[in-house]
Amino acid sequence: MNFIGTVYTLWLRETTRFKRNKSRLIGSMALPLLFLVVLGAGFGGFFRYRGNVSYMEFIGPGIVGMSLLFSSMFGGLSVLWDKQFGFLKEILVAPVSRVGIMAGITLGNVTTSMLKALVFLVALLLTGLVRVDFTGILLAMLFMVLISASFVALGIAFASRMSDPHGFQLIMNFLIMPVFFLSGALFPLEGLPGWLTVLTYLDPLTYGIDGLRFAFGGPHQFSPLMNLVVLVSFLGTTTVVGVALFKRMTA
Repeated sequence: MNFIGTVYTLWLRETTRFKRNKSRLIGSMALPLLFLVVLGAGFGGFFRYRGNVSYMEFIGPGIVGMSLLFSSMFGGLSVLWDKQFGFLKEILVAPVSRVGIMAGITLGNVTTSMLKALVFLVALLLTGLVRVDFTGILLAMLFMVLISASFVALGIAFASRMSDPHGFQLIMNFLIMPVFFLSGALFPLEGLPGWLTVLTYLDPLTYGIDGLRFAFGGPHQFSPLMNLVVLVSFLGTTTVVGVALFKRMTA
């Protein structure tokens, strides 16, 4: 099987598995919806930001980023389950490129995480919490793909060095929550203590969510070009590391 065939086959497997398990979509929507409704209602009464932006409007792009982060990072879990059930061993010994295998798994997980985030984005559009034109939608899609692909590759990199799915989930939860809370998804980046500002600037998700806010016509901190450069650099780094570790992985 050639490289394109390998990528397509594994992409199709991931998307078909997602389509048959509709509970994954419902479950992935629960936590972001909880954050939006509970936090939006709780802080909406006294939060006002640039241009009188409400709190629910402010955290809308952050919750989209949250959905992408959670579903993408746990994409590596499918690698570990495939290892547990022996499927990964079968494809690793096949005469196909390991880069193609990782590309197919990554593309499949990016597709499923994008579908989850798009469902949530449509809900935000219908409720008027975000307002975008056609150009804004295209730019938002670009930022969403970059966020998802970066963290899928990072999740696969971690999964390549582990064998226990339960241990992987613990490590991912330990990593995901700081990345999310330091991204500025829930609070403005202005006026923070110096040490906290440094941490938010080191968080790659910060630039993804800021880019989404720009695409949605909301208040943003950095230029869109800077956000794109940081995300593309982060994607390149996680992809190179993920490929290197995946090539050395044993089933």
